[in-house]
Amino acid sequence: MERIMIIGFSGGGKSTTATELGRKLGIEPLHFDSIHWLPGWVENTRDNERGIVAEYMKNDRWIIEGNYARVLWHERMEQCDTLVFIDVNRITCLKNVVHRYLKHRGRTRPDMGEGCNEKLDLEFIRWVLYDGRRKRSRYIDAVRVAQEQNKRVYILKNRKQINKWLSSVEPYVSDERIDSK
Repeated sequence: MERIMIIGFSGGGKSTTATELGRKLGIEPLHFDSIHWLPGWVENTRDNERGIVAEYMKNDRWIIEGNYARVLWHERMEQCDTLVFIDVNRITCLKNVVHRYLKHRGRTRPDMGEGCNEKLDLEFIRWVLYDGRRKRSRYIDAVRVAQEQNKRVYILKNRKQINKWLSSVEPYVSDERIDSK
């Protein structure tokens, strides 16, 4: 696993999974929310987002967490060697979002854009329960395409599966030699 794309539903655990995986593999993950949201919950431009993502993808190894289909989706799909689909049910996602809100209320969480204090409103609840779910067919298509291209594909449906998968991932060990002089 060198180039990993993590997709799924809001509140499903994408950010946590990316952070834990990144720690294990020695890769600083790119969290889409951290580049999409500017201070005060102002949306970044797609051009700026594309530039940041394109620059990050120049790395030999990367983890990109988040959906944002309008920002280099096809390029990410083409270049990734591993696709992780966090397919957690909507009720669990809502519980996770409420828990996250209570944990980070009044603060910006580490995977979010600076100056975007954690919030929970009806619009976001509707997104978690309904509107964000409309994208499921896109994720299923991504899984199918990745499988056809013989990429590693993981479909994880709950925290237990996520934890089991993370524990099975071998830590990254570089094969580079360091010459001492």
